[in-house]
Amino acid sequence: MQRRTFLTGTLLGTALAAVPLHASISAGAAPAAAAPAGSLADLQKAIDRAVPGDQIVLANGTYTVPSGRAVRVSGKHGTGDAPITIVAQSRGGVVLRGERGFVFSDESNITVRGFVFRQSTTLEIPASCTHIRLTRNDFGFTDTGAGFDWVVVRGDDVKIDRNRFHDKKTEGIFLVVDGPGPTAMAQRLTIFKNHFADHTFTGANGGEPIRLGVSGRALSSADAVVEHNLFERCDGDPETISVKSSDNTIRYNTIRNSRGGIVLRHGNHSTVEGNYLIDGANGVRVYGNDHLVVNNYLGNLSDRALVIGSGTTRDHHPGETTEERRGNDACDRAVILHNTLYGNAVTLSGESRDYEPQKVVIADNLLVGDAGSLVAMGKTTGFTWQSNILWGAASDGNIPSGGFRRTDPLLHKESDGIHRLAAGSPAIGGATLGTPTVADDIDGHPRGTTRDIGADEYATAAPLRRPLTAADVGPNAS
Repeated sequence: MQRRTFLTGTLLGTALAAVPLHASISAGAAPAAAAPAGSLADLQKAIDRAVPGDQIVLANGTYTVPSGRAVRVSGKHGTGDAPITIVAQSRGGVVLRGERGFVFSDESNITVRGFVFRQSTTLEIPASCTHIRLTRNDFGFTDTGAGFDWVVVRGDDVKIDRNRFHDKKTEGIFLVVDGPGPTAMAQRLTIFKNHFADHTFTGANGGEPIRLGVSGRALSSADAVVEHNLFERCDGDPETISVKSSDNTIRYNTIRNSRGGIVLRHGNHSTVEGNYLIDGANGVRVYGNDHLVVNNYLGNLSDRALVIGSGTTRDHHPGETTEERRGNDACDRAVILHNTLYGNAVTLSGESRDYEPQKVVIADNLLVGDAGSLVAMGKTTGFTWQSNILWGAASDGNIPSGGFRRTDPLLHKESDGIHRLAAGSPAIGGATLGTPTVADDIDGHPRGTTRDIGADEYATAAPLRRPLTAADVGPNAS
């Protein structure tokens, strides 16, 4: 199918007919003959007549959507191979102001790319929409008061990639994932290479950058993947990534200089893998059942690095009361494996609610610190402690004697600020937990058959993955 490209601004003469529009726009450049003005009315007409494969281009400029109106994308369906794409003439060249920008309803395979959003009303992808993609956009909405969430996803197979979310001062969340009805979750969401920065809400709760679900949806599987995102100065909530649903993967993200951490607050069967949480406050907290926490680096955190949570209930279950569902579900059967905790105020700790965590495996981790006790668990039942290394001026705490050895792991600080194993470290080849299989380390190096203790597998090659920087994410990322 041949892709048609529509420019919704004024065109200069007939020379534009010879310009390969789709090529220049894909590279983020402006077509040579396009005027710098445009029309929202023309944009709407082009959307209304769009067919699969069409690319609709809005000329650069600032557009104010009148109050009570919006650009409506309704009843339009691209295909997987030929989506309908709505794109700014050049990346970041179109600014949308006003109460509301795009309104989606009953469509699929629609891509919105390259816009600067400055709206004052939530952008929602409803449950009637599937395979919607928001890519290379800048979200800096106008805060209109407490509780204003910027982007809410309820549809399946949505991709949010290479965007920038920044500068929120009031209660509300950058990106919320819910679903249809009161208990279901949107399915198979991908959140990839986004930059979340500068959430400065000072309240105790309600300012997360990402929230996957809510207490009433805790038992619903989402199969969301949150990967390769950067969070900086995200101080609106103790939870930067708040997981309140089941069967999600949180991997290869960097949370830096932020109050919030990764919290498996509700739900079961999620994986937290290969994340860097550095120079902030909170690390990883785990509630619910059957989670895997593997290959994470938690460094220089001023609050609690890793918390294995106790509960106000043993397990969430269908039919429980609203108050029970909002409570904490004790952490049962989690596997805490191959993590490095370095230089934190509180290293590995528990809590003191009525229901203690049970049958958790804590193996092949490096715990290094100079403050307090390296392990300060509350009551536990049936824990397995195996092949952990403890080091530093901090005391061992209440870790069982057979679950660790105290020895200098010979860590050295590299140019990216991360402490990795040096040659001759006693952590090399010291891992003993056989399952689950861990294919590589936090840097992307293969583990092999003889694995090292901690997040890092000793290697002389440069890391394939490092802590992310602003150059790795956002609208201009590869």
